[in-house]
Amino acid sequence: MKNLMHLLFALLLAWAGCQQPAEKPSQTGSDEDFVWKTEQFADKKIIRYRIPGFDSLTLQQKKLVYYLVQAGLSGRDIIYDQNYRHNLKIRRALDHIVRDYEGDRTTDEWNRFLVYAKNVWFSNGIHHHYSGDKFQPEFSRAYFQSLLEAVGHQLDDEVLDAMFDPTIDPKRTNLDPSKDLVKASAVNFYDPDLTEAEVRAFYESIIDKNDPTPPEWGLNSKVVRGPDGRLMERRWYADGMYGPAIREIIKWLEKAAEVAENEAQANALRILIDYYRTGDLEKWIDYNVAWVQATEGDVDYINGFVEVYNDPLGMKGTYETIVEIKDFEASARMQKVAENAQWFEDHSPIMDQHKKENVVGVSYNVVNVAGEAGDASPSTPIGVNLPNNNWIRVEYGSKSVSLGNIIDAYNKADGPVLLHEFACDEAEIERAEKYGSLASKIHTALHEVIGHASGKLEPGVGSPAETLKNYASPLEEARADLVALYFMMDPKMVELGLMPSLEVGKAAYDSYIRNGLMLQLRRIEPGATIEEAHMRNRQMIAKWVYEKGQPDNVIEKVVHDGKTCFKINDYEKLRALFGELLREVQRIKSQGDYEAGRALIENYGVQVDPEIHAEVLRRTEHLHIAPYGGFINPRLVPVTDDQGQIIDIKVEYPDDFTAQMLEYAEQYSFLPDEN
Repeated sequence: MKNLMHLLFALLLAWAGCQQPAEKPSQTGSDEDFVWKTEQFADKKIIRYRIPGFDSLTLQQKKLVYYLVQAGLSGRDIIYDQNYRHNLKIRRALDHIVRDYEGDRTTDEWNRFLVYAKNVWFSNGIHHHYSGDKFQPEFSRAYFQSLLEAVGHQLDDEVLDAMFDPTIDPKRTNLDPSKDLVKASAVNFYDPDLTEAEVRAFYESIIDKNDPTPPEWGLNSKVVRGPDGRLMERRWYADGMYGPAIREIIKWLEKAAEVAENEAQANALRILIDYYRTGDLEKWIDYNVAWVQATEGDVDYINGFVEVYNDPLGMKGTYETIVEIKDFEASARMQKVAENAQWFEDHSPIMDQHKKENVVGVSYNVVNVAGEAGDASPSTPIGVNLPNNNWIRVEYGSKSVSLGNIIDAYNKADGPVLLHEFACDEAEIERAEKYGSLASKIHTALHEVIGHASGKLEPGVGSPAETLKNYASPLEEARADLVALYFMMDPKMVELGLMPSLEVGKAAYDSYIRNGLMLQLRRIEPGATIEEAHMRNRQMIAKWVYEKGQPDNVIEKVVHDGKTCFKINDYEKLRALFGELLREVQRIKSQGDYEAGRALIENYGVQVDPEIHAEVLRRTEHLHIAPYGGFINPRLVPVTDDQGQIIDIKVEYPDDFTAQMLEYAEQYSFLPDEN
C-alpha cells in the first residue's frame, strides 16, 4: 500500500511557473556533485535518484533488474487509459506536438502549453495525480488546434471538449457520498453510463460473502454494459483488454524468470505470467502467496494491478511496478521491527478480540529502487506493504519495504524552509533537525510493518471494501498511522536500539500535527474540501486529537505576529489519545461499522478551516517550494558483445524530464488509442 507517500514530505510547497536548473545536472560522481532537482513547474518539482549498489550485482542479477524494469515500462500506457478514457489520445497529441512542432517555442502561450503537457505526463493523464481535479489549459483551444494542424495531428471534438470544458469529467475519483460515486468519477473502470447502484448490485450478485479465502473481486477488469444490457467484466489479460501491452509485459517477465536468483523467485514470476495470460484472480492469489514467501535474494519487485485508491468503490487495481535492490545494512537495522511484530500486536491498545494471536510472515527491508512505472511513476510511494488481500496477509504474511534511495533523493532536494516557517519554537526546530530524518524512517517502518499487519476482522464481517466502501482507504491509512504514532513514544523503541531516546518520537509527533493541521493544506485550492485518502486520514487524526485534548490543553493553538502554529504541551497525553483513536478505528474496521467510519472521516477529515487554509497559502507562496515531487528514472543500458550477448548493464542518469517522456512514448506505446 502506498502509505506515507506524502507524510514525510511536509517540507514542500507550491510554486506556479517553470524554472530550469542553473547548471547542467551531473551524470556521475559523488552525491555532492549530483544535481538532485532538475526543474520545477506548476506545483511540481522533478528529482533524480541514484541506484546504490547496482555495480556490485552479478551479471545475472543485473539482467534480472533490467528485464523487470523493461516489463514495467511496457505497461506504461495502461495507467493512462485506466485514469481516463481519453488520456491516451490526448497524451499522444501532446507527445507529437512537443517532439515535432517547428513553430515559435518562445511565446508565453507555448510555455503554458508545455506546462500543461508536463502536468499530464507527471499525472499519467489530464487529472491531477493527487487532488484528482482536471487540469485547466491556460492556453486557448484555437491555439491548441493550430499546434495540432502544424504537426498534422487530429483530435475529435469529444476529446477536445474533454480537455477544455471544465464541466466534463472534472474529477478523476469523486468520493463525495452525496454523489453517485461511479458517474461522478472520470476513471475508466466503468462504462460512463453506469451508476453506482448498478455496479454494487452486479458485484453483490457474484461475490460469495461466505468464502473464507476470497479473491480481490473486480481487481483486474472494467465493468461494461453487454449487448443484452446486462453488466459484465472486461478483464485485463493477454487476450483481453490491454492485451498488446500485457503481452509485452509477459515477454520481459519470461526473460526475468530465466535469470531469477532462486527457484522460489522464478516460481512466483511464472505464476505472475500465468495470471497475466489468463486474467484468473485465483492465479493472482497463487502469485501473491508465492511472492510473499519468496524472501531470499537481493532483487525484488512489485508488478500488477495493485492499489485501489483511484477506484471510488475501492475494487479496481491500477497498474504499478517497482523494481528493488536490497539495502542490506539499512534492512538489518530495521528488521528488529519485523522480529518484534507479535510484541507490538500484544501491547496494542486495541480490543483483545481484534488482536491477532499469531502475526506471521512480516518481512521488512529497506530497498533501493532501480526503476518504476505505471501508478508509481513519476510520483512514487516511499513505503509499500503488500499483498492487499487480508486473508493472505493473515495466513502467509506480507512484505514491507521502504524505498531508501527515493527517501534520500527527496531529502537531498528539500530544505529546512518550511520547518522554520511553521514550527512553534526553537526547541521544535532543533528536535526536527536532529531527529527528523530518523523519526521519518521509524514511522515508515512501524506504519508499513506493524500498522498494516495489525488487527483482524470479527467473524462474518466482510472485507473493508464491502463494509466501509469509499471510507475503507482513509481508515486503513489511519489505522497504520495510529499504530506508528502510538509506538513512536514507547520505551520499547529505545530498548530495541531503534532510537537513542524518545525525543525521536516527539519529533514525529511535532511533524504529524504540523502537517495534519496546516502544511498539507497547501496542496488544495481555496474553498475545496479534502478528497485524497492519505490527506483525509492525516487531518482526521490531527483534528480529532486536537479537539479531544482541549480540556487538558494537550495541543495548543498559538498565534504570534499573525502566524499560527500548534504546540504540543503533553506528549504522553497525546500518545494516549492516539491509542484511544486507534482502538476506535480498529473497532470500526473489525466490525465493519460504516456509519461510525463515515462520521470520523466526514466530521474530521474532509472539511477545511478556511482561515487556516488562507494563512498557509499566504505564508508559503513566497517560499517557492513545490508541494509535489516526481522522478526521472535512471536508464539501464545493456552492453553486448559481437554476438549480441549481454555482457554488462550500465546505469545512466538522464536529466531532462521532457526527453524521458518522449523517449518512453517512442519505446513503450503498445496500446491503441481506444481499448
